[in-house]
Amino acid sequence: MASSVHEALQQILAGIRPLDVERVALRDAFGRVLAEDVRSPIEHPPWDNSSMDGYAVRGADVSAASAASPIRLDVLETVRAGQRPSRVVEKGTAIRVMTGAPVPEGADTVIRVEDTDAGEQVVEIRDVRDVGRNVRPRGEDLRKGAIAVAAGTAIEAAQLGVLASVGAAKVAVHRRPRVAVMATGDELVDIDGFDSVLAGERIVSSNTYTLCAAAMAAGADVVDLGIVKDDPAAYRERIAKAEGCDLLVTSGGVSVGAYDFTKDVLRELGADLRLWRVRMRPGAPLGFGMLGQMAWLGLPGNPVSAMVTFELFGRPLIRRQLGHARVFRPAIDVRIGEDITLAAPLTHFFRGIVEWEPDGAVASLTGPQGSGLLTSMARANALIVVPPERMSVRRGETLRALLLGENGYSSATFNI
Repeated sequence: MASSVHEALQQILAGIRPLDVERVALRDAFGRVLAEDVRSPIEHPPWDNSSMDGYAVRGADVSAASAASPIRLDVLETVRAGQRPSRVVEKGTAIRVMTGAPVPEGADTVIRVEDTDAGEQVVEIRDVRDVGRNVRPRGEDLRKGAIAVAAGTAIEAAQLGVLASVGAAKVAVHRRPRVAVMATGDELVDIDGFDSVLAGERIVSSNTYTLCAAAMAAGADVVDLGIVKDDPAAYRERIAKAEGCDLLVTSGGVSVGAYDFTKDVLRELGADLRLWRVRMRPGAPLGFGMLGQMAWLGLPGNPVSAMVTFELFGRPLIRRQLGHARVFRPAIDVRIGEDITLAAPLTHFFRGIVEWEPDGAVASLTGPQGSGLLTSMARANALIVVPPERMSVRRGETLRALLLGENGYSSATFNI
């Protein structure tokens, strides 16, 4: 019996756990997921410092200053970032400081340089808006022993900066999954066999390229097993080359045709097959199981079906192996820009273009939606979801959409 999309996701992800832990240099940690908390060994910042170029003063000395009646203070010295003050701010004095410089003892205020005459020996304070401000206190960002970045966090640019600031030269992360990708079909050739395509004899295995790229984009290290002919012995020989991988992704051979051998070969090899067919379009033929410790995901052969099913099931699986807590694409409400009529009560995933307008997101289809029309996927930045109970949708009604990659989050205009 075919599973719903939600049931299929539950079945696939139920036994998937983050992979084992390895320590990597911080510069190699971008895109990985922390496997353990990283605590700060220091106060951060390690000293009170100035958030402005200006003058460190006692607030009580300048509280009556104004443009009409400026207050004059003796400048004891100038301190740049990376230097330490050698003097103490006392009544009637100031120390000129640059942004990031330590705030000297005795000062509780930094008056920005714009509110002074920028004097080097004596300074005139002409505004008191900064009294009690512009001092970043020691430990304001992190106290010693506090968690700087928590386990389970994806390491992106900001996290790299925090980890560097607390001296985490190496970090414990979950290992990248090794994902083997295999395309099946006598009709397929790689791009170097394009002469046979021009002759009308073969088609290029676009799935080899799309699925390898999608797996890499999800964070995996990819092993390209190439194209396998429709022959059980060839299947067995090629699957053996996936030994040591964490996931095997195949495309084609999972339907009910006379030459769809994938299921039979996997059973012969001892696989535990847990899923076969999903109530969705495109992509109803979908297989999942375990071959020893390696997960197997069998995708349809049609190019769009393969990409959509990988997006819905393969990407979350890989992200779970990587240790991500957030494994799914975000779904948003969109107003649909055209009428849609369904032919069957299945969950449909239409390729669409979401445009961001001031009053919300508007989605339109990329054109004809046949599962062999790969250009419809290339133009899309979202999958528009029509649930099985809605056999027709009228223009202007609301649907949910899954945003795809960077294009799904980008806009041609700055609408805030």
